[in-house]
Amino acid sequence: MTRLRRVAFLGNSLPRRCGIATFTTDLQQAVAATGATSSTAIVAMTDDDHNYDYPPVVRLQVHDQKVEEYERAARFLNSEQFDVLSLQHEFGIFGGDAGSHVMTLLAGVDMPIVTTLHTVLATPSPVQRRVLREIVDVSTSVIVMAEKGRQLLRSEYDVPAAKIQIIPHGIPDCAFVAPEAAKLRRGFGGRAVILTFGLISPNKGIEIMIEAMPAILQSRPDAVYVVLGATHPNLVRREGETYRESLKKRTRDLGIEAHVVFLDQFVDQATLVDFISMCDVYATPYLNEAQMTSGTLAYSFGLGKAVVSTPYWHARELLAEGRGVLVPFGDSAAIGAEISALLTDDARREALRKVAYAHSRSMTWERTAERYLGTFEGAIDHHGKSVVRQKEEVPFESGRFPPRMRLSHFLSMCDDTGLFQHAIHCVPDRSHGYCVDDNARALLLACALNTLGEERLHEALTSVLAAFVQDAWNPDTRRFRNFMSFQRRWLEDSGSEDSHGRTLWALGECARNDANPSRRRWAAALFCEAAQSAEAFQSPRAWAFTLLGLEAFRVAFAQDARAIELQHLLAARLLSILSSVETQDWVWFEDGLSYDNARLPQALIVTGASVGEPHYGSAGLRTLRWLMTLQTAETGFFRPVGSQSFGDLRRYPRAFDQQPLEATASVSACLAAWRADGDPSWKVHAVRAFEWFLGGNDLALPLVDPETGSCCDGLHPGRVNENRGGESVVSYLLGLAEMRGLEGFAGIHAKPATLRALRTRVH
Repeated sequence: MTRLRRVAFLGNSLPRRCGIATFTTDLQQAVAATGATSSTAIVAMTDDDHNYDYPPVVRLQVHDQKVEEYERAARFLNSEQFDVLSLQHEFGIFGGDAGSHVMTLLAGVDMPIVTTLHTVLATPSPVQRRVLREIVDVSTSVIVMAEKGRQLLRSEYDVPAAKIQIIPHGIPDCAFVAPEAAKLRRGFGGRAVILTFGLISPNKGIEIMIEAMPAILQSRPDAVYVVLGATHPNLVRREGETYRESLKKRTRDLGIEAHVVFLDQFVDQATLVDFISMCDVYATPYLNEAQMTSGTLAYSFGLGKAVVSTPYWHARELLAEGRGVLVPFGDSAAIGAEISALLTDDARREALRKVAYAHSRSMTWERTAERYLGTFEGAIDHHGKSVVRQKEEVPFESGRFPPRMRLSHFLSMCDDTGLFQHAIHCVPDRSHGYCVDDNARALLLACALNTLGEERLHEALTSVLAAFVQDAWNPDTRRFRNFMSFQRRWLEDSGSEDSHGRTLWALGECARNDANPSRRRWAAALFCEAAQSAEAFQSPRAWAFTLLGLEAFRVAFAQDARAIELQHLLAARLLSILSSVETQDWVWFEDGLSYDNARLPQALIVTGASVGEPHYGSAGLRTLRWLMTLQTAETGFFRPVGSQSFGDLRRYPRAFDQQPLEATASVSACLAAWRADGDPSWKVHAVRAFEWFLGGNDLALPLVDPETGSCCDGLHPGRVNENRGGESVVSYLLGLAEMRGLEGFAGIHAKPATLRALRTRVH
């Protein structure tokens, strides 16, 4: 394993008053204390125009609104040759929309990035979702502190499971002691002490605890509620001490001011530990469940305290299985009753303390630092391998293009229901089940393998794929359902228009080219029934997919009047939106680029040939030529429209994230264009698009394993996405099938000058 020498931490730092600052400082000190590194340093985020008396370990500060300081920090980190950057992420501590300025720094550093996410939003705004995805994509590993964080990253942000690690919030390693001595030191001897600490703000629910105190005093007249912590600096800037004063007023109104003590202090760790040690019950009455982690909860739990809390995410996990007491949000009666019960039952309270202390031993800062170090080591190893791969020669040797058709990974992604949607690395991910989109693509592959001199897909598997499509059809809604769970339960009554159109495309191809005559008749019948819904569609891509299916269907049923009518209708719609959007500089159907872009011009090209309308084909050729110009890098290799560009209005597409779907669509569209007008440059474009899979891309990294036929899910800044899901493998195999069937491909390999330029760019 690689020995770490220098570790940099990016986040807030003490003496700035906030939880991220405390965490960053504690983590840096814990890592340094292991002796596993020769040097650690903090790059501290500074808010507005504040200045803090940072300790020497803070080597550089970045004022959050000054973009040039993010650039300077990246240069500093590179010049100091840090081995890894540990990013502490919270949206509010970085400048720009949703903290987007931090990407300027992250995009400029050479070392691997390990990001700790202190917040994972369940319902992010579009810009928050985009920024978080960008941060995750440039990070080698992502750390969250609770299982809920992992679940949200998987379900809401589609982060690969292998990239996520759970490392609980660290805690000081303190002895398990009775509270009496600390009570005497702090002036609370002989009292039953309830404690809440942390920066004070309205979301902490302190008023709920104050409302509960009269009921607690009925059973324990000696009880005192200690609220330890300064008011949150952001709240002070906006409102001064209005909130704190409102809490004090409420204690006076209730006549309990002698039993509620406000200590307006931001204390160091030793003082904090002493305050926690004195309490009998620790309370976190937060008002919102969307709290991914709480350092105050972790510290109190780790010191062996009986905790009563509302069920926000972190508390729900940490206090599960009887390790604490959970009460409903905003329920002062419930929290009062539970605390009263604990304060009057010494045996129960002591048992709860022992359970908490025993469970928390794996959370000490020493253990936490060891887990972080292991993650840092793994990130460095992974980063080193990526650099080695970038320095390897791009695989364009004569005789190796195109590769042989290998189906082992595709077959491993199928079961007796159909093709799985996703994989974790190369292992099928059952948790996401299946979708008709991917199974329709797989049926397209089965048809493609019938005509290209390849070994056919096994009859039983082709039948499984067809059965999935049949079961997806919902006669009640006249639409195909899309998503199915692993338990074979449909998750919707109707899928998207795009998934319906893609399924029609597969059925059209099946009606034309399936090896089984009976299945061809099945496909034709279902196509005719399902195509009726396409007339009402509003999605341009659904129109395009349907047109591709109609072109194939009409090879088998040339005189079908309804099919011809629908071809004209949908092609005319594409021309109509093109005429309303196209300008001299923007030769496209929409104001922005999205996914599967090349399928729109391809649909017009093949439809023009099918129905004998040259103006359809000429519009398709014109838009495809413009698109391929955008998708050709300065040095000549194929650069598909990255998913970060989706939705951008009339701007040059951004490079990442690049997806296999785009390369395959471009291969197909360019070959359709070549067949339509005979221009050999289209074949060159097709080959370059396919070479993207083999390493002819921005990073000179292959996305496919030619021995198994697996394909990575995408190309991110600095790395490939190691997951190899259903859409990716079928996209690669469909592109490969077309290239293997292309006559004359041997004479149009990438030119040596282009390869030299590509290698120079990489090195």
